[in-house]
Amino acid sequence: MARRPGRFAVVFVFITVFIDMVGFGLVMPVLPRLIEQVSGSNLAGASIWGGWLFFAYGGMQFLFGPAIGNLSDAFGRRPVLLLSVFGLAVDYLLTGFAPSMMWLFVGRIFAGICGASYTTANAFLADITPPAERAKVFGLMGAAFGLGFVIGPAIGGLLGEFGPRVPFFVAAGLSILNFVYGWFVLPETLAPENRRGFSLARSNPVGALKVFAQYRGVVPLSAIMFLYFFATAVYPAIWAFWGIAAFGWTEATVGLTLAAFGLVTAVVQGGLTGPIVKWLGERNTAVFGLVMAVVAAVGYGLAPGLWVVLILIVIHAPEGFVHPALTAMMSHAAPEDAQGEIQGGIASLQSIGMLLGTVIFTQVFGLFLSPGATVTSTGAAFFLAAAMLVGTLVFFLLLKKQDAVTPP
Repeated sequence: MARRPGRFAVVFVFITVFIDMVGFGLVMPVLPRLIEQVSGSNLAGASIWGGWLFFAYGGMQFLFGPAIGNLSDAFGRRPVLLLSVFGLAVDYLLTGFAPSMMWLFVGRIFAGICGASYTTANAFLADITPPAERAKVFGLMGAAFGLGFVIGPAIGGLLGEFGPRVPFFVAAGLSILNFVYGWFVLPETLAPENRRGFSLARSNPVGALKVFAQYRGVVPLSAIMFLYFFATAVYPAIWAFWGIAAFGWTEATVGLTLAAFGLVTAVVQGGLTGPIVKWLGERNTAVFGLVMAVVAAVGYGLAPGLWVVLILIVIHAPEGFVHPALTAMMSHAAPEDAQGEIQGGIASLQSIGMLLGTVIFTQVFGLFLSPGATVTSTGAAFFLAAAMLVGTLVFFLLLKKQDAVTPP
């Protein structure tokens, strides 16, 4: 039976997303060292392996994101969220004990499947939030992501000093504790009369994208969302490798820069998304975020050192408005019994963007650092991302205002 969630249940949902992001973030500072240890590659080779590991992660999110969303529409949010949290604990243990590249891939595959719980978390929040307030709530969800990016890289960077595997065991413990917490406090929020039968057709990762065509104004927004995800995949793809190659950063420095970015993002996205959307509207908020994303990407490509990077992290933070603003615009078009499906479609877009972006950007990064490169550049991938973001911004500005979905 569905019932109104209490404060502790909502906290559990945010903690779940937070721990998802902790696990994703802690991989980043230790990934170069872990890949070098497991594969015997140098930094250039490790960056290529890293791209394919992210490919495996994004591929699983793409394949399973729609299924997870549809399962939550059919059977409720509670069982799907709890299973995802438990699965993440298993994944962290698999990765922590991985003796070879094959097992690292197994861990990333399992993480991609369980990480698709983000779709159910969003659907949970959509169940309990009035349409006009969803941008603010999705902004808070983004803040949970940001906080995960504070804790995750910090754990990965600092505990990585004791070995690149140690952070994964810590993350496994956190996931187990969150599972126990959620078991006791998480209610079901999707009433039986609002559920619908599970459909394999709706769970098709490509077919799931058809949901966007069912609602007015969502297709162009979904294209913009995809381009945005593709371009911003540059950061998880190359940040650690870029920091080491360009500035000689240690794992701790990589972790601390990512933590600084997560902290600024959490403060800006969690605290300012609601007021900014209320002031500018969802459309103008997304435009502002895209402009700042372009400035930041160019800046990273030209940055001469750590202090400039830290300044750029502050400038970069408003990019965090883009995702919640676009997500809110798209959610307004769907009925209450399709929120999980819409969020599953968005998760598929994000996964495809990550799938393609991480591979492309790691290849570009490696190409411009290879011994035979005509032009050597550690920032080439950032310049490519900036060009894509400019195209995304122009596309969004060319949309007719009446085609943008607004709160009912």
